[in-house]
Amino acid sequence: MLTIGKMMEENDMQADQKFVNNKIHKAFENGKAFIAFLTAGDPDADSTVKYVLEMEKAGADLVEIGIPFSDPTAEGVVIQDANIRALKNGMTTDGVFEIVRRIREVSQIPLCFMTYCNPVFHYGYDRFFAKCEELGVDGIIIPDLPYEEKTEVEEPANAHGVALISMIAPTSEARIHTVAKEAKGFIYIVSSMGVTGVRSEIKTDLASIVESIREVTQVPCAIGFGISTPEQARKMAKISDGSIVGSAIVKIIAAKGKDAAQDLYDYVKSMKDAISACGKN
Repeated sequence: MLTIGKMMEENDMQADQKFVNNKIHKAFENGKAFIAFLTAGDPDADSTVKYVLEMEKAGADLVEIGIPFSDPTAEGVVIQDANIRALKNGMTTDGVFEIVRRIREVSQIPLCFMTYCNPVFHYGYDRFFAKCEELGVDGIIIPDLPYEEKTEVEEPANAHGVALISMIAPTSEARIHTVAKEAKGFIYIVSSMGVTGVRSEIKTDLASIVESIREVTQVPCAIGFGISTPEQARKMAKISDGSIVGSAIVKIIAAKGKDAAQDLYDYVKSMKDAISACGKN
């Protein structure tokens, strides 16, 4: 007869086995990672598929796909507007899964969702993460999920081999070790206070945050929020394992619509080239 402790141990082993097929680690295997974000369905599903593949071709190591939500509280106006456009165009959570299915027909680039608690909760946690496992979604970032309440999401995510990506902000301070110890996939370091958006200067002491993370884990960490230029990307990659860019990419899509492929390729290539010279930590 299995004891409760033994049952929990076996459940943990089964959950760990699910992560064998998780591809996030591949994004960091060959040097500094460039992580790109775009909003699914902006301007339409066909374009989203095309743009993910174009950014991979240009050097993106991992792509975050935003599931549109009507109240994206962590986002600045650029990504808020992208959410509105996508929702007006009829994009749904099932529509985003269909985008992933189409991408997976031709590419195995690591993919993460970025969304909010509400869409995942209403879809049903187990149903949502089972679909992620089926289609090859490797991780999820949920900015409005409090660390203290993450268990109800993390358990079904782990059961289906989907990494719940931890976020560490400049205000995390004493909790950095606690959050980092339990991190899976990669750690998303928030560069600045406030919402997403292009910033002319990033003044946070990010090196000390990375140093604190390194004291307790070797899980890769990448810096996002506000990065838009090759110089900023290089600077952030020098002190971490990679750079994350969202708003600058979404701005290109907003300006060019269905004709953004070449501009996206050129931009992503310039950013990847900038951080490639940093080598590995």
